[in-house]
Amino acid sequence: MEVLNDSNTKSNSQLVVIMHLSQLLNLVSGLGGIIVPLVIWLSQRDRDTAIDRHGKQIMNFQITMFLAAIVSIPCIFLFGLGILMLLGIGLLTLVLPIIGGIKASNGEYFEYPFTLQLIK
Repeated sequence: MEVLNDSNTKSNSQLVVIMHLSQLLNLVSGLGGIIVPLVIWLSQRDRDTAIDRHGKQIMNFQITMFLAAIVSIPCIFLFGLGILMLLGIGLLTLVLPIIGGIKASNGEYFEYPFTLQLIK
């Protein structure tokens, strides 16, 4: 039986948590929540499969939320539905990365709901 709690696995787990929580930078800066996880994922994906899996899921989530925001902008003119969509997108981009970070800190894999699987 192999022990998975060595220092390398722990530091990789911390990187996964940082990747999830760094998405919250979108609330402060427009692109920070995309750039930070992207850089971590691209630089570390060959070293650990967990970072690769989580990174793909995070990028798919970010792309999906971006596309949803673009679609919701014209919908603002249709009875104000776009405003409700933007509020929902904002709520999802706030809550889901926190849940993902908590799950990742417990060593679990978190699959973001409502996400298009564009990167496989």
